[in-house]
Amino acid sequence: MKVLVLGSGVVGVTSAHYLAEAGHEVEVVDRQPGPALETSFGNAGEVSPGYASPWAGPGIPTKAIKWLLMKHGPLVVRPKLDPYMWSWLFKMLGNCTSSRYAINKARMVPVAEYSRDLLKEMRQTMGITYDDRAQGTLQLFREQKHLDGVGGDIEVLKQFGVPYEVLDRQGCIRAEPGLATADGAFAGGLRLPNDETGDCKIFTEKLAAHVTDRGVKFRFDTKIDKILVEGGRISGVATSAGVLKADAYVVALGSYSPFLLRPIGISAPVYPVKGYSITVPITNADVAPVSTVMDDSYKVAITRLGDRIRVGGTAEISGFDLRLHQNRRDTLEYSVSNLFPKAGSVKDATFWSGLRPMTPDGPPIIGKARYDNLYLNTGHGTLGWTMSCGSGRVLADLISGRKPEIDAAPLNLSRYG
Repeated sequence: MKVLVLGSGVVGVTSAHYLAEAGHEVEVVDRQPGPALETSFGNAGEVSPGYASPWAGPGIPTKAIKWLLMKHGPLVVRPKLDPYMWSWLFKMLGNCTSSRYAINKARMVPVAEYSRDLLKEMRQTMGITYDDRAQGTLQLFREQKHLDGVGGDIEVLKQFGVPYEVLDRQGCIRAEPGLATADGAFAGGLRLPNDETGDCKIFTEKLAAHVTDRGVKFRFDTKIDKILVEGGRISGVATSAGVLKADAYVVALGSYSPFLLRPIGISAPVYPVKGYSITVPITNADVAPVSTVMDDSYKVAITRLGDRIRVGGTAEISGFDLRLHQNRRDTLEYSVSNLFPKAGSVKDATFWSGLRPMTPDGPPIIGKARYDNLYLNTGHGTLGWTMSCGSGRVLADLISGRKPEIDAAPLNLSRYG
């Protein structure tokens, strides 16, 4: 078939890769001048199936109040007269129970683990590199009481067979020697040795170049106006380059997906949760992070990407506002300077923000939506990089009429009723 993929972020490009691998003629459309120029551009760099968890969980409403009052709190809410914002927030609160958390995490972990395995396979078969490392993730706890409270997380890791280590302070320093220079105190950490890191933008650019050589067509600088419906099927997509037609259509536009779907009667509860990052040039590699350190107190990820440190964090609910707020940069700078004070030049860091496409329950939306030739691959939240290869492969299998290697039914839009 001919398949039109809307969106050239990491999810759109991995979808194009697996569709082409399955023998389809593929065209990718995006308003940007190249791939990975929005949410995939400057994310935290983690490929972290071990941390594939919904944000909605028991205790989150109480924690949210505390976070909103912290100077360097991980949560910011900028209220707007936007019914979709409030609808999404209420749906998220409805998922903040133990039973919903268990269901939602059980839907997220399989696609995240599957995705990491496919990414490894891609490295082996294609020789693709992207400042990648496979040296695990260390969740660092500044206070003993927080380290003592990881029992619930460990039970979930055991349930899904995810390897882990609980480390004291010295164990953390053995895993991440740069922490020996930390100005801030910390009690210990939870290490997931199978997690990976890498630059999502570099990966997406290289994969786009690879699939272009295999015949995938990219149409950049093309504004997508609307999806056209005729006779109960999608008949085309109206764009600034005219009406584009295919046999099947994939919406992989992240936070912007609902804008195209609502006019054709599809309600996809995806809403942007803004994140920030700084990218710090390394000045002393010996005391820089080896892989990823998650500063649990501030929910900040500090990741080694070649000769740079990517520091990412904050959940800001503020609609589609991409403005850069200095206090958010201050939080990121504080975390990395406190834990790795001699590793890099924070004053020379670049500052970025992006919109994570979040669902209220946590899992992404993958599969057919209402029309028999329309498919969604969106709503991955903070885990788009982690889940991209698995999501793309599942989508390609569904479009090709093959049974996916993991159970894709719980990821369908139909779960919202």
